[in-house]
Amino acid sequence: MDLWVSDLAPGDRVHVAMTKWGGARHWTFDAKWLGSDEHGHWMGQHLGDELSRPGADFVMRSNAVLLCPRDAWFVATFYAEAAPGAGNPEVYVDVASVAAWSSASVTAVDLDLDVVRRWDGSVFVDDEDEFLEHQRTLAYPPEVISAAESSCAQLVPAVTNHLPPFDDTYRGWLDVLAGMAVES
Repeated sequence: MDLWVSDLAPGDRVHVAMTKWGGARHWTFDAKWLGSDEHGHWMGQHLGDELSRPGADFVMRSNAVLLCPRDAWFVATFYAEAAPGAGNPEVYVDVASVAAWSSASVTAVDLDLDVVRRWDGSVFVDDEDEFLEHQRTLAYPPEVISAAESSCAQLVPAVTNHLPPFDDTYRGWLDVLAGMAVES
């Protein structure tokens, strides 16, 4: 078990910071610590919680849970429902560096590729063009390119076939989040 986990209790605030290669700020938000299981560490955001990236602020249109695996090249977000007008999918997986933890904060480098499962069950890979562009403009090292491509290749069939943790595992964590008070 990760040593820092013993310092977190369900409902504790965890700061999530996704960067781009080279350290440029990307998505940042606070989430609630939910717990850990064999798939990794789970956090959640309630409907109405805020998140931002340079030049844009957003408000969550449904509850969602975030999975940071211990040693895999992705971070996955699972949504409670298809929010009207939000266009949010059921599952959104960011291919990213292995998450790094420091006390109650987690960071990972977003590597552009996204594996997305819509509510109708269709799955697609998004931002392949951005991944190719950033290989050149952000100078991704060959080992990072290889790790991102390998992760994406493994994620597509796992997400498509609803293999754990891309099955209904997340619903239990959404229930944990739903039982927590919404902060104003």
